Amino acid sequence: QVQLVESGGGLVQAGGSLRLSCAASRTIFSISRMGWYRQAPGKQRELVASITSGGDTTNYADSVKGRFTISRDNAKNTVYLQMNSLKPEDTAVYYCNALCAWGQYWGQGTQVTVSS
Repeated sequence: QVQLVESGGGLVQAGGSLRLSCAASRTIFSISRMGWYRQAPGKQRELVASITSGGDTTNYADSVKGRFTISRDNAKNTVYLQMNSLKPEDTAVYYCNALCAWGQYWGQGTQVTVSS
C-alpha cells in the first residue's frame, strides 16, 4: 500500500510558476515510476510527466515540454513538479501517481488554476 499526498496547488496568473509536491508514505525508491497527471473539467485525465525510480528517465506531455520539470528526492520520499510559464490551459486538478510492481496508487489531487 502506498499513500500519496499532494500539495502546492493554487491560483496563479499566466506566466507564473508553481511547484507541486507529492509525499509518499513509503520509500519511493521501490516504486517503478512516479508521475503527475491532470484532469480539466470535461476532459480525460492525462499524463503530464513521469520519472523512473532512479530518476534517469523522464517523460513529458508535448504541451508542457520546456515549461515543467519533474524530479524526485528519494531520501524525502517526495516527487516534485516545477511548473513555469503557466498558461490558462494548464488549469486542472493535478494528481500524483505511483506505479508499483503490484499495482498503482493515486493521490487525492490538488487544484491548479491559472488566470489570464
